[in-house]
Amino acid sequence: MTRGFYIGRFQPFHNGHLSMVEQIADDVDELVLGIGSADDSHTTRNPFTAGERIMMITKSLVGYDLVTYAVPIEDLERNSVWVSHVQSMSPDFDIAYSNNPLVIQLFREAGIEIRQSPMFNREVLEGSEVRERMISGGDWESLVPEAVVDVVEEMNGIERIQMVSESDSNTNDS
Repeated sequence: MTRGFYIGRFQPFHNGHLSMVEQIADDVDELVLGIGSADDSHTTRNPFTAGERIMMITKSLVGYDLVTYAVPIEDLERNSVWVSHVQSMSPDFDIAYSNNPLVIQLFREAGIEIRQSPMFNREVLEGSEVRERMISGGDWESLVPEAVVDVVEEMNGIERIQMVSESDSNTNDS
């Protein structure tokens, strides 16, 4: 049995993430989805809580023949111990999946097999584009699984991201 690990912030879980999970599912029997920046929420960059992101992922993957575990991973400001931090929060895994250069390097240095996959429609399917459309009232729904639309509506997520984006833009980080 092979278990994979795929980390992302999933802010929100979108069709690019779903495409990556579909590709990984061909390689593994089980998949751990690491919810990165789990300790951060209610900001423009990270509007959704770890629990809300777990709901998005779980509901989006319900129809797939793949055992998945969504595991919150809090941020750690020390890259040298990040992989062991991830391992301490996660079930054991055989292969890590990422397209993030730092994540790839950290797993490689720790001796863990890492695989990249082609980005799916990356110019549109990235979290910042989805969040920007949520803030501006654009079409974000076509970029995410239907289950994510339902979860965002249930939590009044559009109202939240619009409110926090206003407060984020009014703060001065000087």
